[in-house]
Amino acid sequence: MNKKFESGELVLATHNPGKVREIADLLGSYVGKIYSAGELGLSEPEETGSTFEANAILKAKAAAQESGYVALADDSGLAVNALGGQPGIYSARWAGPEKDFQAAMQKVQDELDDSEDRSAAFICVLALALPDGHVETFEGRVEGTLTWPPRGDKGFGYDPIFVPNGYDITFGEMDPTEKHKISHRADAFQKFDRFTKSA
Repeated sequence: MNKKFESGELVLATHNPGKVREIADLLGSYVGKIYSAGELGLSEPEETGSTFEANAILKAKAAAQESGYVALADDSGLAVNALGGQPGIYSARWAGPEKDFQAAMQKVQDELDDSEDRSAAFICVLALALPDGHVETFEGRVEGTLTWPPRGDKGFGYDPIFVPNGYDITFGEMDPTEKHKISHRADAFQKFDRFTKSA
């Protein structure tokens, strides 16, 4: 691994405070010092990829090259089966420039209309980029169903309408510690963890 990663320094290629908190919690004591792209004043590259993986790689590479640190990026979103996988990679864009996820959740509900199929999945792809251009990716997912109206204020994004399989509460109602055990991001991080321990 890159020396800057071995020394416990890593940049999270996101300007989303919710993601920073969640990823920092998942990394725990694994990394000594975590910087966010926002904290370092890094630019936000345009997400021009057509998949979660492509966008995660794009963000991680940009942050690594601009900062000189190993960078970890995540691209994630909600894929609703009855909507053909939408909003998918456009999950954040459905919230608009103001990042209004109340409006985004309402849009999902409106698009679903009276569909009986409420199944959905949260998908996350992590990309770990070294300043030399090398990239590794890790995909995680969690299946569930959508509920309406939204419930809970502990998560972020679409969490208040997503009930993971095997539970009767939304991610928005779930204690973050519990969510971190089962989320799409946790699944991707388990694969990331196995890679880093074998690297």
